[in-house]
Amino acid sequence: MLGMDTIAKMTERSTCRISFVPTPVRSLRSDAARNRESLLAAAEAEFAEHGLETSVADIARRAGVAKGTVFRHFATKEELIAAVVARYLMTLSDVARRLSDSAEPGAALLEFLTMAADQRQQRDLTLVMSASAEDLHVVQLRDQLHADVGSLVDRARDCGAVRQDITGTDVFLLMCAPVHAVVYLSDPPPDLWRRYLAIIFDGLRPEGAHPLPQPAPNWS
Repeated sequence: MLGMDTIAKMTERSTCRISFVPTPVRSLRSDAARNRESLLAAAEAEFAEHGLETSVADIARRAGVAKGTVFRHFATKEELIAAVVARYLMTLSDVARRLSDSAEPGAALLEFLTMAADQRQQRDLTLVMSASAEDLHVVQLRDQLHADVGSLVDRARDCGAVRQDITGTDVFLLMCAPVHAVVYLSDPPPDLWRRYLAIIFDGLRPEGAHPLPQPAPNWS
C-alpha cells in the first residue's frame, strides 16, 4: 500500500507536468496564426501579379510552407481567395473608422481615398474581388466598408468640404477610379494616379459645382 508521503510526491510530480501543457498549445496557436498571415500575404501578392491562374503550389512556395499547410488553413482555393479579399476590405474599414473622428472631415476623406488608391496601385485585386463577390462574409464586409465610407462622406458633407448631392455610394464607387484611369498607358509613372485622384476630389468639392445629371444609385 502506498503511504501518504509517496502519494503526495506523485501528485506533486503530476501537477508539475500538467502545468507545462498550455505553453506549447499557445506556441502552436501562434505558429498557426503566423502561417495563416504569411499565406494571405503571399496569396495577395501572387493573385495581384498573376491573376486567378495562380496555383496553390505557387502561393505555398512564396509563403515558404508546404502545400498541405495551405489546405490546413483553407479547404479550397476559393476559400483562400475570399479570405484575401476579406483581409483587404477589413484593412480599408479599419482606416475609415480611424479617420472618422478627425477634426478635419474633408482632409480625412481625402486621406482615406489616397490610402485606398495606393493600396489598389500596389495590389490590384479586381479579378480576385470579382471572383469572391458572392461569398457571404465578403458581402458583409463590403457592406460594412460601404457604411464606413458613408460616415466619412456624411461628415465631410456636413462641414461643407464636399458638395451636398454627393453620397457615400458615389465615393465608394470612385475609390478605384484613380488607379484604373491609367491602366491603358503602357508605362505610367508609379504615382500618376495621384493626378486623377486630385481631379476626382476637386469634382467632389462644392466650389463651382453644377447639378449632376442622374441621382445617386442605391446600395443593395
